[in-house]
Amino acid sequence: MATDLSLEQMKQLVKDHFEDFVNKRKAAVIRKNMTPDFYDHDGPGGKPTGVDGDEQMMIGMYKVMPDLRLTIEEIIAEGDKVVCRNIWRWTDVASGKKMQFHGFVLWRFEGDKIAERWATVTPPAEGTSWTPTQAQSTAPAKM
Repeated sequence: MATDLSLEQMKQLVKDHFEDFVNKRKAAVIRKNMTPDFYDHDGPGGKPTGVDGDEQMMIGMYKVMPDLRLTIEEIIAEGDKVVCRNIWRWTDVASGKKMQFHGFVLWRFEGDKIAERWATVTPPAEGTSWTPTQAQSTAPAKM
């Protein structure tokens, strides 16, 4: 089944989903945004899962990462898919250290919902910034 959404509508749904699901801690929004047979190829622990598994994963993350925030650094849409590069940031409760990991997520749409997800993430590491990354200039400094 093809998507009913334009490229811009698909990108907006991904942005809204991340804002609600991660930043606003509304785990149940996954049931609105995903198809009933949604398939996450890279679910919790790297195992495939569906809506229930992803919802439970986020509820667990809310508990151990109370200030968790996600920023989308780049987002691209083509055909029935959206890909985005994002950064997840939080404070480790035990150490007080700022932490982050980076991810790439590919979403496939059916109708007006998300039907599949693939993701690759870096291991969590101590973060250096709470602001979106900026491209570093490689040009020599002017004297």
